Amino acid sequence: MDTRLIPPRARILSGSVLKLMAVILMLIDHAGVVIAARCPMVDVLTLFGRTRNLYGIMRFLGRVAFPLFAFLLVEGFLHTRNKLRYALRLGVCALLSEIPFDLAIYTRLWNWQHQNVFFTLLFGFLGLWALEAFRGKGWRQLLSLVALFSLALFSRCDYGLKGYCFILLLYLLREAPVPRAVVGCGCLSSTWHGGLAFVPIAFYNGRRGFIRNRFLQYAFYLFYPAHLLLLYVVKGLIFGF
Repeated sequence: MDTRLIPPRARILSGSVLKLMAVILMLIDHAGVVIAARCPMVDVLTLFGRTRNLYGIMRFLGRVAFPLFAFLLVEGFLHTRNKLRYALRLGVCALLSEIPFDLAIYTRLWNWQHQNVFFTLLFGFLGLWALEAFRGKGWRQLLSLVALFSLALFSRCDYGLKGYCFILLLYLLREAPVPRAVVGCGCLSSTWHGGLAFVPIAFYNGRRGFIRNRFLQYAFYLFYPAHLLLLYVVKGLIFGF
């Protein structure tokens, strides 16, 4: 039984549209961190009772990106025909993105203190895989989840432990949209506006959309390290390397 509050006719957003929204919001967020944070802070807008500068607005919008990516990861897990290949894509992208991430965010070639978000997505995906593979095998399931829990905690990847748990919650509550949104917002309490992601998610129609061929799929993966490198270059040109 469909328990969603939005009627079927109003669900007009495909997975491709959600992914495009997430990518744009991610770009806004990272541009805020890399470039706007170094600019003079001038208040430009009052939002939800708080006066915000350009950096604050960009970060506010950008916090919506991760919940969208996490939701799409769960959808991808549920529909992929090859979980191993999916996990390998996430792992390769995480490794390829680490140096661009560190250059853009820290202007350093390598920073062990903070890893990029694709590691979070990878650990989350592996957690979902463990839940499915060891269903009915309590100790194996628990040990696998705890091991990944520890990796998410000690690797200090973006969103870290909270991001890992958020992905598991989206999966466990996938048949209960309203509790999923409520619990998801609670999990994102320190960045509550990330919960706004559940608005477009409510209009998701379950379809893949226009991103069907492998070229476009891989282009979205490659966009992550590419846009970080671009932001690093722009930052260097404006403020110096």
